[in-house]
Amino acid sequence: MSCFQTLQDYGLRSLGIGERLLPRSDFTLCEQFTLIGSGLIWNVYFGLLAVIAGFFLATALAIAKSAQNPVYRKPAEWFIFLFRGSPLFIQFFFAYFLFLQLKTVNPLFSPLTSAWLGALLVLFLNTSAYSAEIFYGALRSIPKGDIDAADAYGMTGWSRFRRITWPTMLRLAWPAYTNEAIFMFHATTLVYFSGFPTWQQKGDALYYANYFADKTFNPFVPYPILAFYFILLTLVIIGVYGQVNKRLNRHLPQAKRAKLKLRMNLIR
Repeated sequence: MSCFQTLQDYGLRSLGIGERLLPRSDFTLCEQFTLIGSGLIWNVYFGLLAVIAGFFLATALAIAKSAQNPVYRKPAEWFIFLFRGSPLFIQFFFAYFLFLQLKTVNPLFSPLTSAWLGALLVLFLNTSAYSAEIFYGALRSIPKGDIDAADAYGMTGWSRFRRITWPTMLRLAWPAYTNEAIFMFHATTLVYFSGFPTWQQKGDALYYANYFADKTFNPFVPYPILAFYFILLTLVIIGVYGQVNKRLNRHLPQAKRAKLKLRMNLIR
């Protein structure tokens, strides 16, 4: 089988499109690159939707945590503490068993027991909590002079937040928030190990890498391929977030613009 034929058969297999049966023997590099790359579609799906939706919830949580009214502050503090204080792996298990109980109460909750929705919801809540703490720290770091200048111009309420507070918060938080986005895409590999089942072998990149490692008894081929894909994904994230960072700092002199740098973190 040619590599082009392999791409046709297995390129979208993780979505249920193409050849149903996985190769059983004589595994080629093309098959491994194709199937692991096919599974990466799910990792991008989980990471992209979780980060985009989590950005808005994180902003709301950061504002609530900085509020003086305990009605808003306390729920935000406990939410952030709960999801930052417990391992993501444990959150997957607790969520899955909770969703199973909800399914027995009402069949409408059945989609929550599938990885495409249930695992996505857990990732969304987790990244929202971490991002909210980053944004909260940035809110507290906004120079008082900026707020005083806004007051002097007569800006109050929503106008001051939209034009002064929010852009300054993003500019200060963006480098740390970029690291959170990178971690969230890497954390999508935990979905395979969570309680959420892989329906009809429609797994993520780690699912296929683990399949080849088990069949060939050689993990030194599929796992480096998996790492290669995630390194490329990380570079794409840094590139996209770097462009946003330039946009946020466009009003500053060139010498004072903060630049995103690739720094290897061994632990979160």
